[in-house]
Amino acid sequence: MPVMYRIHQDQSTGTKRSGKFYARAVPVGVMEYDEFCKEVQRNCTVKSADIEAVINEVVQVMTQQMQDSKSVKLNGLGTFKIGLESKGAASYEAFDPREKIVGAHVVFTPERKNHQKPLLDGVSVKELPQYAPPEPEP
Repeated sequence: MPVMYRIHQDQSTGTKRSGKFYARAVPVGVMEYDEFCKEVQRNCTVKSADIEAVINEVVQVMTQQMQDSKSVKLNGLGTFKIGLESKGAASYEAFDPREKIVGAHVVFTPERKNHQKPLLDGVSVKELPQYAPPEPEP
């Protein structure tokens, strides 16, 4: 199935994007965790319970490593690290991390090989009509 998109008009003001129309990807469903594990099981010789155990451990190890200020590289997928959200300070001395650091998030950088992103190999797109439900998969 292609990646579905809708046309979206940029509503920002005072930028070169203002008022222009762009494609925006629209997810048409969610593959839940257990369904994901079953699909992986269908494609290899490992049981779904084993896949769940490995994924759970991967999440735990990634969490620990990223919280130890390391990035985690998964070959064929990409690199994960923690990024911070902060408010600006007038000077280095005025930066109080208890006040200025306001959040954290995970930064994902897809792997690139020969200027290609493997997760996007063979991607195709199709416009999803504005008020139409997604088409069923064949």
